[in-house]
This record gives sequence, C-alpha cells and structure tokens, in this order.
Amino acid sequence: MRASSLPVSYKQRLLGLRDQRITKDGVVVIKAQQHRSQEMNKEEALGRLQELVRSVAVSRKQRRPTKPTRSSQRKRLDSKTRRGAIKQMRGRVVD
Repeated sequence: MRASSLPVSYKQRLLGLRDQRITKDGVVVIKAQQHRSQEMNKEEALGRLQELVRSVAVSRKQRRPTKPTRSSQRKRLDSKTRRGAIKQMRGRVVD
C-alpha cells in the first residue's frame, strides 16, 4: 500500500475493510483464473481491483442521531399493551 498512488483516505478505507483479499501487510491480492488467456485474466483482475477501489471511493453520509417523536413512542406503547392483552387472553379457561 505504501507504493500505491491512491489517496491516503482510500488506503485507510481499504485497510479497514477487513477483506480477505487484503493481507496484513496491506497488499491487495486478486486472483483471476476464469479465462484461458492470461490477458483476459489480467483484464478481469484489473476490473475487480477498480471495483474494489470504487467501493471505497464513495464516502457515506454521516448519520445524525435523532430522537423518536412523542406520537411514535405512544403508538409503540399502545401496540405493546394491545399485544400483551391478546396474549393474556390465551390463558387457561377457569369456570
């Protein structure tokens, strides 16, 4: 990874992937044996490498934690009490 021309942020994301194709030393190993010709296998391996780099190139939007609204909390508790009442009715019938 040190010798690559990728930006530092991409390198860090690649190392953080915990992918089997990345060794502990930071070397990316891509094996391609599907085709009979070496050229086709090289092209396929390069395509997979590009796809791997593209996957880390997209930065995800950071989530801002929010609190549930009062009405959603009330609905949740109402449904829980309703469900509990249904389950309570399943008991043994005593005369």
